[in-house]
Amino acid sequence: MSGHSKWKNILHKKEKTDAQKAKIFTKIGREMAVAVKEGGPDPASNSKLRDCIAKAKANNVPNDNIKRTIEKATGGDGANYETIVYEGYGPSGVAVIVEALTDNRNRTASDVRHAFDKFGGNLGATGCVSWQFDDKGVILLEKTDEDEDEVMLACLEAGADDVETDGDAIEVYTDPDAMGDVREALEAQGRTILSAEKDKIPQTYITLSDEDALKNMQKMLDMLEDNDDVQNVWHNWEE
Repeated sequence: MSGHSKWKNILHKKEKTDAQKAKIFTKIGREMAVAVKEGGPDPASNSKLRDCIAKAKANNVPNDNIKRTIEKATGGDGANYETIVYEGYGPSGVAVIVEALTDNRNRTASDVRHAFDKFGGNLGATGCVSWQFDDKGVILLEKTDEDEDEVMLACLEAGADDVETDGDAIEVYTDPDAMGDVREALEAQGRTILSAEKDKIPQTYITLSDEDALKNMQKMLDMLEDNDDVQNVWHNWEE
């Protein structure tokens, strides 16, 4: 799975400004609200909510915010969000998948299409690029002095499919539906979880060498990720 580094993504997130962090809190809050409405407010019986809470804590969302979001969703307050996935191509044919949680389909579709069009991409039909990605759960563990082979064995025993070491972290890959169970098993082993998220891993990567394509690709990703409706953006650009 070379070329795909969750650790680099985590470092990038940690460097974000307070305004950008507030947006991350908002996005996680939406995800949590949907989880509550789908499976109830008790994380003990709602695995999706458990995963959302773990994600919120990994992103330093205050406990009060988490509690308020759950209470608000439990009371039926707030907008009703639906998940919509868009697929298309960025500059030079980079495959891009955008996952949104929205209460207004028309607004979100217009915003996403604008981001693609503005920077030399084009929005495509459902399924046009998703076949180029594999769905995985990705858990990032803090690296310790423990022997790498022992860590790998412990992760595999916890239910992981694959384990890779990347810089100062260990990337653990799972079936997406098993990610929560594997995360909890690793926590029970006393391991520090830096993040745990469902991801789409590109089967192949595209390297951009043209300066304009590089700039436009980054601007397109920034515009998409800055949109409150957009939860996740996946691509096969090797940055």
